[in-house]
Amino acid sequence: MSLERQIEEQLIDKLQSLKYEYRQDIRDRDGLVKNFREKFQALNRVELRDSEFERLLEEIITPDVFAAAKTLRERNSFTRDDGTPLNYTLVNIRDWCKNTLKSSTRSASTPTTATSVTM
Repeated sequence: MSLERQIEEQLIDKLQSLKYEYRQDIRDRDGLVKNFREKFQALNRVELRDSEFERLLEEIITPDVFAAAKTLRERNSFTRDDGTPLNYTLVNIRDWCKNTLKSSTRSASTPTTATSVTM
């Protein structure tokens, strides 16, 4: 086993000890986006059309960490395709202790931790 793999496994073990759930099924961006969509829709009790979900991603993904942090901790608004407003959160801000943390790796040779916060 390579040193890189050992370090990765130690990181995963540490995250699991901190109550992160290790998701071996999330290996790439598509898997991460699919998981986010499922968790977002469950948290906000809504089903988005594909076009709405793509627009939502465009609105919330930003390289500005301050804007991202603000979006993460506040109630936000989004206009659906039919013109109706959708008020949503990215985490459970009312019952914050019901959020769960997940970690995943991109591949066995490329350690990357991606976290998804869900209900």
